[in-house]
Amino acid sequence: MDLTESLAPKSDQLNAEDLLAGPRTFTVEKVTKGTAEQPVDIHLVEFSGRPFKPSKTVRRILVNAWGADAAAYTGRRMTLYRDPAVRFGGQDVGGIRVSHLSHISKRVTVALTVSRGKRAPYSVDPLPDAPPTITSEQADDIAALIATAADKAELDAISAQLKTFDLAGQRARLLELWTSRLAELTPTAVSNEKEEGNHV
Repeated sequence: MDLTESLAPKSDQLNAEDLLAGPRTFTVEKVTKGTAEQPVDIHLVEFSGRPFKPSKTVRRILVNAWGADAAAYTGRRMTLYRDPAVRFGGQDVGGIRVSHLSHISKRVTVALTVSRGKRAPYSVDPLPDAPPTITSEQADDIAALIATAADKAELDAISAQLKTFDLAGQRARLLELWTSRLAELTPTAVSNEKEEGNHV
């Protein structure tokens, strides 16, 4: 039995814990209305089914950088990271912040309230409008990761990483490697579960 999937947060949204491995760049699929507590849902191409629900701080940054018309956000890209200093209820609980945005020509700095009576500058930097083209060296490194992936969860993480690149001429090769490795792992997982069942 593989316990990896049981470690995933049970949530309907992107969590700060999903960014523990480091910043990730996402493409906006669409923006929809959320709940009274979390009024904005930003659906991400690379994180289907679990939208990013930005805090008021991040929403203010987005409005300053991209404007108030959420319909214009589709296709734009943002780099998100986990900020351990985000406070809630007087404690550092960690939260999601944005560091880079596409469709801005220069750094955008906004003075935001960080505590009662205290404001601080918050800046986001420009992100190229298109994802970077993967290099041969990067493709080789990712190919090696695919070959040694221990389970589907690792392959899914690699897939998310691949979506941050323009794969260009490496696409067919990496897709074939990924699919082959998944096929190798799937029968093994089924076989192991049967063996464990026989020993119960």
